[in-house]
Amino acid sequence: MTDGMTLSRRGLLGTGLAFTFAFAGPGTAEAQSAPAGPATLNAYVRIAPDGTITIQAPVPEMGQASNTALPLIVAEELDADWSKVRIETAPVRPAYDSPVFRSQFVVASLSVRGYWMPLRVAGAQARRVLLDAVAARWGVPVDQLTTEPSVVVHAASGRRIGYGEVAAFATVPATLPEIAPAALKPVSAFRLVGRDVPRFDVPAKATGQAVFAIDVRLPGMLHATVARSPGLGARPLTHNGAALLARPGITHVLPLDQGVAIVGEKVEAVLAARRELAVTWSPGEGATHSSEPALASYLADARDTAKQGVAVVRNGEAAQAIAGAARVHTAEFTSDYVYHAQMEPLTCVAHVTADAVEVWAGTQWPSLVRDEAAKIAGIPADRVTVNMLTMGGGFGRRAAIDYAIEAVTIAKAVGRPVKVMATREDDIANAHVRPMTAHRIDVGLDAAGKITGWRHRLAADLVVPMLYGRARLDAQRGVDHIVTYHANVAHYDVPAALTEHVYREHGVRTAPWRGIGAGPNAFAVEAVIDDLARQANADPLAYRLALLKDARAKAVVEAAGAMAEWGRRREGTSLGIGFAKLGLPQLGEALSATVAEVAVDRANGQIRVLRLWCAADIGLPVQPRNAMRQIEASLLWGVSSALTERLTFRDGAVEQTNFSDYEVLRASDTPQVQVRLIRSGEMPLPAAELGLGTVAPAISNAVLAATGRRLSAMPFTRDRVRAALGA
Repeated sequence: MTDGMTLSRRGLLGTGLAFTFAFAGPGTAEAQSAPAGPATLNAYVRIAPDGTITIQAPVPEMGQASNTALPLIVAEELDADWSKVRIETAPVRPAYDSPVFRSQFVVASLSVRGYWMPLRVAGAQARRVLLDAVAARWGVPVDQLTTEPSVVVHAASGRRIGYGEVAAFATVPATLPEIAPAALKPVSAFRLVGRDVPRFDVPAKATGQAVFAIDVRLPGMLHATVARSPGLGARPLTHNGAALLARPGITHVLPLDQGVAIVGEKVEAVLAARRELAVTWSPGEGATHSSEPALASYLADARDTAKQGVAVVRNGEAAQAIAGAARVHTAEFTSDYVYHAQMEPLTCVAHVTADAVEVWAGTQWPSLVRDEAAKIAGIPADRVTVNMLTMGGGFGRRAAIDYAIEAVTIAKAVGRPVKVMATREDDIANAHVRPMTAHRIDVGLDAAGKITGWRHRLAADLVVPMLYGRARLDAQRGVDHIVTYHANVAHYDVPAALTEHVYREHGVRTAPWRGIGAGPNAFAVEAVIDDLARQANADPLAYRLALLKDARAKAVVEAAGAMAEWGRRREGTSLGIGFAKLGLPQLGEALSATVAEVAVDRANGQIRVLRLWCAADIGLPVQPRNAMRQIEASLLWGVSSALTERLTFRDGAVEQTNFSDYEVLRASDTPQVQVRLIRSGEMPLPAAELGLGTVAPAISNAVLAATGRRLSAMPFTRDRVRAALGA
């Protein structure tokens, strides 16, 4: 596998990334290299005379330990003594843009993969600057110098000098050293990357010192909450704001574009007034949308091949292959809307003055917060400061920045700092959901049972226009890569395949959701693979191994089966398997397979997931133990969304109100989880969402093995299980 992000120094500058190193000398200001690009860029590495190395973490932290993993990559190439490293959250500036997104943006488990080569180059360039400085001071060829952790060594003379001492006299050149890929440290020589280095953020979280947006307090700060419109396009027509202003502590009631804000001196007063707020709304785009009848129409669209969809995958002539097949297998699947259910409700603090804006937020897209805040305030973007705070859960919801826009808008209107905070009820009512989906898969088989054609029709809402704008969808020829992710059989031996997306738009706010489209799409694909195995009287695991054409994919399936002792007989439980991927073909895809052991109570329809065994190939794990924990978490998310999570709409409004009726996985229902990492290659691949797509098919396939009945509507609620079993 080649590394699609291998870049030279000039290549880095061409993408908007450049690296400037600051070395602080006694009594002097920081010396910086001259700007190499169109803008003045900040440093990734700063070294103090006492040897302390400060490394910038370029993206916000939302639980995946990216604020440890990314600086660790720099430190590896720098050959830094990790005990002397200090980590800071970088400012929001183009210097820290991801080369994948050209922005500081955390989504799709692509932070480590995206920054991998740029950060290695940054560390190697800083190390080379140190070596050049020592070579000049000692009068020796630079190729006679080597490094040990935070020390430059000249073996011929036995001289050694610490990085801190070098920093006192080093001069950073105007043109940074060119670092060829071959000049980077070989992976075999790594001593930090690939080891279980403790997470940087754990001590602050354990002692309560970690700062979330909800913790921010500013002098003179007001509090606000927003009642948001029930759907896209709905605007406030009337409200009882005048009466609320008479309440003690309420300072403002402000109509917004699609909401009404209540502002006051204390959060208790604001929340009390929110409970009394009455608003009439104009009809929005989704004013008549009810999800249950709509889902039936989605399925009708998936069935209707005359209704043309956007071709997402086209390999060969699938329709012809199916038409000429000896036999055709058809299966249909559905999934409901799901809510992100992040633990920290949406919160943002903003302060707007005549010539500057400062924002405190846990956001997955701080660059967009900066740009939108500048537009609202009517000032240049470089006059906006965004303080990237730890997120209390993101999972794609904080890729949307509606709450930050509201905070800046309100702060500008009231002329004081404002903290905008959503209640759980308002957070759910304003849910930006994973789309509801309906699938129809037709598989053509020849007389020997070999697949000749595969057609997957997916009817679903759109996400790309909600996140990036309609122009992005048009630029991608109508392909919504978020919704359709994993709606293909790329790793299987299928000679002709077609995936079509039939648009359904109902004015529902949508967003990426952990695993992107893999949750519903991998469920449909992997369920069909099991159906075909069953029809062929073949073992589902053996059938997959015969059908898979990718050695890495076979390895994870074999490993998951071995972990679960697939061939061992069980009493009262059954096994099912699912396979999934995560990533982009041009950057590399991580692969995983999960075996689920389940027990089914036929009388009450309850499914108990007892154990999960997951084998995952994530290339080179930067922090193995942490990567395993992230995969474990994604597996549990998969169980939760497969069994209970369901958001419904009636007449354009969300019906659920809190965790009392939006049910997430409880601790008492959590299965035992075992994850095994399979290392391949010399670069990291996405990990944090990898397990999720494997779980729903593994559970459904296990139920099929136990009962002979297919669960095809996700989540697998008790009512649906009883209906499938005919109970």
